[in-house]
Amino acid sequence: MKRELIYIIAALVIFSGCRKILSPADENNRGLSDIYNNAPFAEGLVLNGYVRLPLGSYSMNDVATDDAVSNDPNNAYRQMATGKWSSINNPMDQYTGGFAAIQYLNILLAQANKVVWATTGQYTNEMFRDRMMGEAYGLRGLFMYYLLQAHGGWSADGKLLGVPILTVAQDGSSDFKIPRNSYSDCIKQIYRDLDSAELLLPLDFENIAQPTDIPAKYAGKTTVADYNRVFGAYDRERMTARIVKGVRAKVSLLAASPAFSQGSSVTWDKAADDAASVLDLIGGISGMAANGDYWYSSKNASEINGVSSGVNPREILWRGNVGDGNNLEKDNYPPTLFGNGRVNPSQNLVDAFPMANGYPITDPSSGYDPSHPYTNRDPRLALYVVTNGSKVGPSGTTILTQPGSTNDGLNAISTSTRTGFYLRKLLREDVNLNPANQNTQRHYVPYIRYTELFLAYAEAANEAWGPDGTGSHAYSARQVIAALRKRAGIAQPDNYLAAVSSKDDMRVLIHNERRLELCFEGFRFWDLRRWKESISQTATGVVINGGSYTPSQVEPRQYFDFMYYGPMPYNDVLKENLVQNKGW
Repeated sequence: MKRELIYIIAALVIFSGCRKILSPADENNRGLSDIYNNAPFAEGLVLNGYVRLPLGSYSMNDVATDDAVSNDPNNAYRQMATGKWSSINNPMDQYTGGFAAIQYLNILLAQANKVVWATTGQYTNEMFRDRMMGEAYGLRGLFMYYLLQAHGGWSADGKLLGVPILTVAQDGSSDFKIPRNSYSDCIKQIYRDLDSAELLLPLDFENIAQPTDIPAKYAGKTTVADYNRVFGAYDRERMTARIVKGVRAKVSLLAASPAFSQGSSVTWDKAADDAASVLDLIGGISGMAANGDYWYSSKNASEINGVSSGVNPREILWRGNVGDGNNLEKDNYPPTLFGNGRVNPSQNLVDAFPMANGYPITDPSSGYDPSHPYTNRDPRLALYVVTNGSKVGPSGTTILTQPGSTNDGLNAISTSTRTGFYLRKLLREDVNLNPANQNTQRHYVPYIRYTELFLAYAEAANEAWGPDGTGSHAYSARQVIAALRKRAGIAQPDNYLAAVSSKDDMRVLIHNERRLELCFEGFRFWDLRRWKESISQTATGVVINGGSYTPSQVEPRQYFDFMYYGPMPYNDVLKENLVQNKGW
């Protein structure tokens, strides 16, 4: 740090000329009034919200669950799962970042009517104002969702609480000791924001071709050129009405779940309806992407490499920017491929993949052979997990995970697997990390995938109407799961699925399908908690000796029941006199 400071001082001396560098300089602090005639400055308040979204990379918080462990002893999620989770040490915290974003968005919403957004086109200013406010409402609702997911919980006196609702920007005269609102009130506020956003935003940012394509509220007020300037394809991947519908579906699924339904007033019917409102826009099940289970893979390289100008693949509702890199592969390739093998899938997860005939490996009809445990399995196992003997990487290198084989073997070196498995999902295996011929490949992070929404609908529809009920929609939970399993390569007819008759049995299957389809994308940690399912399952592995595969205990999970709900931050509880969630 001292060296950088010396460089800065030297630069000031060199470029100061005859000026006295110790003399006070003119202040360049921009005030709120500066946004009124500087639209890009005002837009920066909205962009600040995008920058703060916790979506820019994979958190890999699966290593805090029964799905995986990390071989990095300093991994925050590993430490969290093994006894170091507290209101002071919380890797899942969203509080500071979430409310910082909401502060900027509240400023924009309060001042948007005073900003000169455009100086040409009679109604262009109005359209820009609508768009910026729509994006701000949508982002504020999304940040509230993340805050509730991370910090909503029950107080010691039996109240389900959310977080403080802030819809007005705070300043030096504000009362910062605002109590937590009820969880139900927070959900209602999110819905209000999302409803406002949907009214102000287009379904998609796309160019229109003729005046008849101009929406009714702007018809006769603007031209095609001016409409495209505001709502055209240039701004794809920013908040749209379609994305808002996807966010609403996520909110409703969370609120209707067992951990929150008692205090949220949100029903499974609403959660199903909200998911269907997005899925119906793509034709329901007929719109399911055929490559939705390997959207990230090098076998899908042509689609990934072709993503540009904000265009989304069929599987993706909303995503981040596309960029070239190899960090995922550096972190997770096995050692013999010059990787650090950080995320190690568990035997628990491997056992959750059924056989190719669709039956769980515990079912007598499955045909599972413990001496050949990876044979005739659900094809997603080979897609998502590196098992002993898998061929991986640009040259199809055989990875051996039995002890004493190579550095890929169980616990061979510090970057070897601890479970007998390596991560395969999310990695592009056309990345070469050999220092003599290293390359990068194109990647992107999806914010919302349609597979997530299909699974949300299936879960909510089953809870609301049973396996075959459809409500007011054209498809049932069973039909969605059938389509997902068929896409995955489960043998048809799917006799196991056909035999599932009760809501309870379908729930077990849906939860498992969600576990498989969304593994390593940051869902398992939250799903177990909202379902109130066990969070204390020890992560297990396998020790391979000849033809023997022996399960092993790898890492206990040191969670308690109160940890179904995350803590409020310790410092904010003290400073703002906030009620802490029970147990923390």
